[in-house]
Amino acid sequence: MSEKGEVDLTGAKQNTGVWLVKVPKYLSQQWAKASGRGEVGKLRIGKNQGKAEVAFTLNEDLTMIDSLGDKPSGVQAPRDHPFTMQTVGGQTLAVFTETQSGKEQSDGSTSVSGAGPGESPQISLEGLVVQRAECRPAVSESYMKLKRLQIEELSKPLRLSQQLEKAVTTNYKPVANHSYNLEYDRKKKDEGKRARADKQQVLDMLFSAFEKHQYYNIKDLVDITKQPVSYLKEILRDIGIYNVKGTHKNTWELKPEYRHYQGGEEEKETDD
Repeated sequence: MSEKGEVDLTGAKQNTGVWLVKVPKYLSQQWAKASGRGEVGKLRIGKNQGKAEVAFTLNEDLTMIDSLGDKPSGVQAPRDHPFTMQTVGGQTLAVFTETQSGKEQSDGSTSVSGAGPGESPQISLEGLVVQRAECRPAVSESYMKLKRLQIEELSKPLRLSQQLEKAVTTNYKPVANHSYNLEYDRKKKDEGKRARADKQQVLDMLFSAFEKHQYYNIKDLVDITKQPVSYLKEILRDIGIYNVKGTHKNTWELKPEYRHYQGGEEEKETDD
């Protein structure tokens, strides 16, 4: 309900009484089909031994249930619905309606249109609840078929496995192997092809490289020597130092006893 605006209490002044009736979901869905097309059924009110007997009969043209799942149901809704009457139980219940803006027509009807800027919805009291009831379908063959169909729909699994006749090209398609796995396998295969050279030959290549530069990462040394990583690291541990911190982090350099840099390069690097 809106926080602003007045409430039309005409229904309270007229002492209008209304019934609060609970109906099955399928019945309200069938009523929605008849919106603007006339009546949805007939309500019969009578007495039996001093007690009120109320029953609703659904119009025959609204009995066909379109579908409960993804296929036409071919089932008809039951037509007869007796009421189970209940007391209000000392409660004060009221029925309100809310419209955006109403304009009364010459025939007494009301046309509803959208509220303009700054307009508040119109709240109206339709009446107080004087009777509660529950609309239940009479047990019949059509009702049993409807319940069976509802149970079948509820028991269907949410996910189904389905065999595809052809590859799906419009959606994501899984691949046999990802690119990073292929790259890893390629590197592993290339490394496996590298034959271990004589240790002295590898040392000569390393000393020659370190004459040009003081620091190398392992990848560059593998490219220079063409040796397996594990074998190359084994040799480097004998002649080199691995820097784990500082400016030249994650690089190798020669141990002091093996350094023979050109043209005072060692002194220059040390001064820096």
